[in-house]
Amino acid sequence: MVGENYPVEKREKIASLLFSKELDQAGNPKGIGLSMWRFNIGAGSTEQGIDSKITNEWRRAECFLENGKYNWNKQRGQQWFLEAAKRNGVDFTLGFLNSAPVSMTKNGLAIGSGKLGDWNFDKNKIDDFTGFLAEVSAKLKFDYISPFNEPQWDWGPKSKSGFGSQEGTPINNEDLAWAVRKLDTKMTERKLSTKVVISDAAQIDYLYKSKSNRSEVGQDNQIESFFSESSKNYVGNLNSVEKLICGHSYFTTSPSSELIGKRQELSAKIQQQKINYWQSEYCILGDNAGEIEGGGQDLGMKTALYVAKVIHADLTYANASAWHWWLSVSANDYKDGLIYVANNGVKGENDSNKFDAEVYDSKLLWAFGNFSRFVRPQMQRIKIETDNKDLMVSAYKSAKELVVVIVNPAQNQQIELPSLTKNQIINAYITSKDKNLAYSKIKGTSIEIPAESVVTLVVGFR
Repeated sequence: MVGENYPVEKREKIASLLFSKELDQAGNPKGIGLSMWRFNIGAGSTEQGIDSKITNEWRRAECFLENGKYNWNKQRGQQWFLEAAKRNGVDFTLGFLNSAPVSMTKNGLAIGSGKLGDWNFDKNKIDDFTGFLAEVSAKLKFDYISPFNEPQWDWGPKSKSGFGSQEGTPINNEDLAWAVRKLDTKMTERKLSTKVVISDAAQIDYLYKSKSNRSEVGQDNQIESFFSESSKNYVGNLNSVEKLICGHSYFTTSPSSELIGKRQELSAKIQQQKINYWQSEYCILGDNAGEIEGGGQDLGMKTALYVAKVIHADLTYANASAWHWWLSVSANDYKDGLIYVANNGVKGENDSNKFDAEVYDSKLLWAFGNFSRFVRPQMQRIKIETDNKDLMVSAYKSAKELVVVIVNPAQNQQIELPSLTKNQIINAYITSKDKNLAYSKIKGTSIEIPAESVVTLVVGFR
C-alpha cells in the first residue's frame, strides 16, 4: 500500500531513513544504510480478491504472471522501493515467495490446506514454476532468491470460514530438495547469476534439531538434511545454491538462557557442515517469557534494546553473517516496524492508512542502524572482551576500519579505550532516549556509555 499509494515525498522520506548512507552537516547519519532489501514475490491473491480466502487485503499480493502472460506493472509499490534501494546503493537484493502462483497450486489458492507438510503445489507444473522464478529473477536482477518461506507452518485456514491470514504453503525437506534441484537446472540453463538460498525456517530449532514436533512430516534437521553429503536431500553441490542456511529467530529469544543456548547449538551444527548462516526474518511476536509483548507499538528504547540484544546474540553466538528484520514499514499496533504510519492517530491495516498517513521513525530504527549502518558486507567479526557484565559488546573489522557495537540495557557505564596511534581516530554514534544515531568525536582514553543505549564506535584513520 505504502509503496504504491503514498505521496512521493512520504516514500522518499521512508527510503532515506532506510537506505541513506549520507551524513548531515553535524555528522549524523540521515538513515540506517541497509545493505540488503527483501522483495516478496506475490502469488496472485490480490487479483482473486475475497475469493483468495485471505481476509485482509494488505496481506494479499499481486502476481507478475496472470493467464500465462507476464505483467511487469504488477507489484508497483514493491518495485518502487526496490528501485529506491538500488538508487541509494543498497548492496544486495533478495526475492522470496510465500506461495507459488495460484495458477500452479493444487487448490488454486495462495493458502495451504492446513495439513502440516502438505505442499500446496501441482508437481506437474514444476517447469512453469522454475521458469517463473528464473524470469522474475532476471527481470528484477535479484542477487538472491528464496523459493520457500517458513515451510514448517501449515499456512491453512485459521477459522471454520476457511480463510487464512496470508499467502503461504508448507513443504517437507524431500520436496524442497527436489524443487531446488529443478530450479538449479533452470537457473543454469538461463545462465543467471542469482543464487538460491534456503530454507527460511520458521524457527531456528528446525535447522538443527533431529527430534522435534516436525520430525514426522520431515521438516526439521534442515542443516544436515540439505548440506550433509550423505543425505538423500543434499543440495550443497548445486551450482546455483549458496552455501548457507536461512532461519528465523521467532519464539527463541526469551529467556536469555534459551536465547544463548539455542544459538550455540545452531552454531555447532553449522560449523559441522562448513556453511554460513543468515538470520533472515524477525520481529517481536508472542510474550517472550514475560520479557516483552509483541502487541502494542513502542517507539522507545525498550523494544530497541530487546531487539539489539537479539541481534547481538545472533551475530555472536549463532555467528550469523546477515540479519534481517520484518517489517520495514508498519501500520500495525504491534512491534513489527522500523518505521510506522498512522493517519490522524488511527493505527492498523485499514482504509485510513491505505493512501496516505503520517510517518514516524522509532528508536528501533536507529538502534538497528547502530549495526546496519556500520557493520558492512565483507567485514569479519573479531574477538573482543570486556570485564563489564552489563554490556553486550561485539567487534567487526575491514581493511580500513574497526567497528565496535555496545548494547547497554543498564545505567551509565564508563569504559576505557585502547591506546591509539597518532593516525587513528574514534567516532561514536549513540542511540538513546534523546539521541538518534548521534555523532560524537571521542577525545581522551575513555567514553561514557549512556544508560539504556546502543553505541557504535568506529576506529578509523585520519
